[in-house]
Amino acid sequence: MTRTASNAATAEPDASSAAASGVEVGDNSLDQLIGYNLKRVYILLQMDFREALAADDLSARVFSALSVTVEHPGISQSDLARQLGIERSGLVAIVDLLEQRHLVQRVAVPGDRRVQALHPTDAGRETYARALATVHRHEEAFFDMVTPQERDQLLAILRKIRRTAE
Repeated sequence: MTRTASNAATAEPDASSAAASGVEVGDNSLDQLIGYNLKRVYILLQMDFREALAADDLSARVFSALSVTVEHPGISQSDLARQLGIERSGLVAIVDLLEQRHLVQRVAVPGDRRVQALHPTDAGRETYARALATVHRHEEAFFDMVTPQERDQLLAILRKIRRTAE
């Protein structure tokens, strides 16, 4: 692409001109930003995650809600929403879906009819066990270029950031 003085500020070089100049397409100031790299990796990870859980028809949000419910039977919907960092109103549709698929059931909490506890069903526990194994395989394959020690470091750093920012 030929750039003139009038369009130099707005024109984007095409991939062939970037390659011809020896500049890596990702070799720019964006590539130096943690947030940008986290977002790009997240997009790739999320696409791969969706494919991995397609057989169980579980989105990341539904898998997360099922995970917390299985690991904390009797959790209230409000506590589940807080745990996942989503609005309670947004959680209702997720719990409705889990309930329709017979993976969890709502149980009234004695003493407070407004609160409902979530309990996994046998099918919910089985689906979660199968999905969790799939997610572990997915992460092993997706992050195969990093060592187990690097993976542990990455997870520790991400947890530290998340806990500090939440």
